[in-house]
Amino acid sequence: MDRRASGRLEAEVLAVLWASPEPVSAEEVRRRLGGGLAHTTVSTILARLHAKGAVIRELVSRNYVYRPVLDEAGLVAGRMRALLEDQRDRVGVLSQFVAGLDRRALEALRRALEGDGGR
Repeated sequence: MDRRASGRLEAEVLAVLWASPEPVSAEEVRRRLGGGLAHTTVSTILARLHAKGAVIRELVSRNYVYRPVLDEAGLVAGRMRALLEDQRDRVGVLSQFVAGLDRRALEALRRALEGDGGR
């Protein structure tokens, strides 16, 4: 059996949801992931993602279907905010983060701060 770290499996499940134009059942996610995962494993990951607010679910017939709440950028940004909120020295963390950015990332950050979304 393919043993994946929980965070990696969450990312793989989200990738399946992001790639789908419509809500997806746990069984369909499991099928698309392959790798011999148990239905219960995929259902547990989806339940965790729902509890974290990363996906919403809707009952269709007797099964839930899932769709992501945020795109990948929004999800990562939320994780970054949560990490930053846990720090006592936010200025220090931000300063070191910015110091480690390459030129392209710095320019994107400048554009985002100026209000055009960094694109």
